[in-house]
Amino acid sequence: MKILNVNMTLGAASGGGTGERTLQMSRFLKSGGAECAILTLDIGRDSQTPDALPGIPVTALRCVLPRFYIFALPEPRVTELVRWADVIHVMNHWTLLNAVVYQAARRAGRPYVVCSAGALQVYGRSSLAKQLYNRVVGNRIIRNAAACVAIAGNEIDLFRQFGVANDRIELIPNGVDPDAFRAADPAAFRKKFGVGDAPFVLFLGRLNPIKGPDLLLQAFSRIQGTFGDLHLVFAGPDEGMLGPLQDMARQANIPGRVHFIGPVSGVDKASAYSAAQLLVIPSRREAMSIVVLEAGMCGTPVLITDQCGFDEVGRIGGGRVVGASPDALESGLIGMLKDPGPLRAMGLKLRDHVVRHFLWESTARKYLELFDRILKAKREKP
Repeated sequence: MKILNVNMTLGAASGGGTGERTLQMSRFLKSGGAECAILTLDIGRDSQTPDALPGIPVTALRCVLPRFYIFALPEPRVTELVRWADVIHVMNHWTLLNAVVYQAARRAGRPYVVCSAGALQVYGRSSLAKQLYNRVVGNRIIRNAAACVAIAGNEIDLFRQFGVANDRIELIPNGVDPDAFRAADPAAFRKKFGVGDAPFVLFLGRLNPIKGPDLLLQAFSRIQGTFGDLHLVFAGPDEGMLGPLQDMARQANIPGRVHFIGPVSGVDKASAYSAAQLLVIPSRREAMSIVVLEAGMCGTPVLITDQCGFDEVGRIGGGRVVGASPDALESGLIGMLKDPGPLRAMGLKLRDHVVRHFLWESTARKYLELFDRILKAKREKP
């Protein structure tokens, strides 16, 4: 089976969770016996190394307008790769690359699967452009897919709103590779990023309103007097909020206790999880977050909002689930930090849950089973 994975970027800074998902999915599909290739753009090339993707060819088209992931047309390599593939896996939603791949797949008669990974809902920047995209091509990309993959239960209804029937929606969660977190070095992380010996809570993600870093900073500023030695670390690329967040920290008179360290990956990311008291995901909207799984692999408990599609974190005792507001986050932080003794046990419960249910090996197997069904149905179609 030949599989083409499509995502606008693979870089940790520019692609975030979808870039990591594309990389890991390709690796584990290959280890499951499939041939894999990746189609992406030439931005955020930090993860595109031979060591990261042995035996998996990467075609990176030249991006001419990074803000909107625009590349030069016509691009014959898209057609060549689509014709090579037996099935195509399209990640994300709002990009020219996905639209061009969709058109090529329709012309070539190749089945494709869409995984939006939290990108279905019109939200935040470029809302008008996204609505126009849906009218022109986005709605058809979703409706004509052989299957639509929801990574969390809260995406199923969103696919239904696009007119997708239940029998074409597959729930396949994110995964995690345990080998990527074995070399964590918390002491080296603290030294490298100037955190010192203070306990800290960690935010790892894009500095974007949908991710809620401002909600977390407001909550932290309210509890900083109660937890006088506690620090807050923001790790992730700036998407317009770095300046306002720095201003908020100065206004709260806590700039020395709030650290903005930029994107982290590899050993630095694993070490950040291992060094933190807990990970906080204060998202206003989120499909199932890969960083929850990554924190779990490091035995770090999490505080997440009820907009993350992963409420089972609270049910299995691996953390707390609260509302997406400063008040709720404040209450959650106090509840977890006032008695830090149980945090270690919470982290171990989360780790056990992740190992049993969310390793990439099992996630890739579910994808291979889905692709097999799609190709079998195509062969049997009169």
